[in-house]
Amino acid sequence: MGGRHVHLVRQGDDAPLGGPTAGPLIGEVTEMTEIQLADVFVEMADTLVDDFDVIEFLQGLTERCVELLNVSAAGLLLTDKRATLRVVAASSERTRLLELFQLQTGQGPCLDCFTSGQPVSVADLTLTTARWPRFSAAAAEVGFAGVHALPMRLRSEVIGALSLFDVRPGAVDQGRLRIARALADVATIGLLQHRAIHERDIITEQLQTALNSRVLIEQAKGILAERLQVDVGQAFAMLRDGARSRNRRLSELAQAIVDGSEQLAPVPVADKSD
Repeated sequence: MGGRHVHLVRQGDDAPLGGPTAGPLIGEVTEMTEIQLADVFVEMADTLVDDFDVIEFLQGLTERCVELLNVSAAGLLLTDKRATLRVVAASSERTRLLELFQLQTGQGPCLDCFTSGQPVSVADLTLTTARWPRFSAAAAEVGFAGVHALPMRLRSEVIGALSLFDVRPGAVDQGRLRIARALADVATIGLLQHRAIHERDIITEQLQTALNSRVLIEQAKGILAERLQVDVGQAFAMLRDGARSRNRRLSELAQAIVDGSEQLAPVPVADKSD
């Protein structure tokens, strides 16, 4: 990912996010920020290429969130094939460890966000000790004071959660929140598209394997029919019986017949239709 840092322009930029002295965004975003956002969305479109690297993409997403949204850190949880949440990316090591701690203890805003499929915003983690006692203590220990979690969701399907952490207490303003949601939505669509392409490729490969196997079987039937002077129906029955008696796949035995490494004895079998 690129190394350009972009911050949204606001009055009193040194003030804490959402704090009493923090002013509103000046307009929505600056022209430069709009250009940077366009660059980010172009980068995220790389999920459609063949050599798409999922981990690099998600790591870049967390880093871009820090750059664009002026938060201290970002982390990303995704479900695996068993629907188990995993930490797949984090903008810093302390964020990764905090996300892992959430999973180990089974409590925290990111888990609640994933479970509900709704954003979970905590402006001041010191006020959540009753709700997430262990997480709140761990977050304070590594210096985080606020967190906002967004679901990685497309319609009813939730595949993870994007977490934004800040060392200062205060709510995330609506301008940056909209950008965060857009980034999460585009990333989710890209990941689901990549998964669909991958699953389609697997199905295509399986289909091609089946077709190739059928070609081998037809070749083996022809060889057996000619060698043993039987019709193709009888040849297929012999091939099947031979595979079953040897506890082998039909296609494997067919390959052996075709390449000459195995032969079948001319045992009389009942005629079976193919």
